[in-house]
Amino acid sequence: MDPQQSGAQPDGGRTARKRRAILAAATEVFLQNGYLGASMDEVAAKAAVSKQTVYKQFADKKHLFAEIILGTTAQLVDGFEQTYGSVLDEATDPRQALRDLARVFLANLTRPDVLQLRRLVIAEADRFPDISGAWFERGFHQSLVLLGEALERLADRGLLRRPADPTLAAYQFAGLVMYKPMNQLMFAGTHAGPDPEELDHIADQAAEAFLAAYGV
Repeated sequence: MDPQQSGAQPDGGRTARKRRAILAAATEVFLQNGYLGASMDEVAAKAAVSKQTVYKQFADKKHLFAEIILGTTAQLVDGFEQTYGSVLDEATDPRQALRDLARVFLANLTRPDVLQLRRLVIAEADRFPDISGAWFERGFHQSLVLLGEALERLADRGLLRRPADPTLAAYQFAGLVMYKPMNQLMFAGTHAGPDPEELDHIADQAAEAFLAAYGV
């Protein structure tokens, strides 16, 4: 019987599971040890597969590294696009909407796993500028392009002044929100960030400063 007709596709199913296990294990290994400190032997051991299986799925360590880094970009963009739709597109009060958006930024971008990934991308930027550059363009930059478009839609509804450069306005908002806590966390360590009350204050003041420039 044809496996496709019977619905039985054991090889394909096992292959997909092994690939997911390898990616999960490799993510842990790269985040803990960096690129140079990561070994395909350790990835294989953590994934409970043979090293041959790892190389069958990924040609070499660089390809595995690229898969992990670039695989996060779509998730990043999709997550923020949904946030812009739910927080900004449904807003009636731009001040509260911007405060809420600032809190989403702070909650998502100060997560330990996100910070570790950011450090890894920065650490390997000179070694793999194509990978780090693609992560920036497809993920970070694209998410702010989408924010700029959401800000334009707020302007269409009369809730903001229309930015001359919507993407730059999005970068300005993100900078107001993230500059202090992100730098503090990147330099002083993952658990050395501001307390929740200070993060709330940063979010509120970022909204106020942005509205001073773009408010109606």
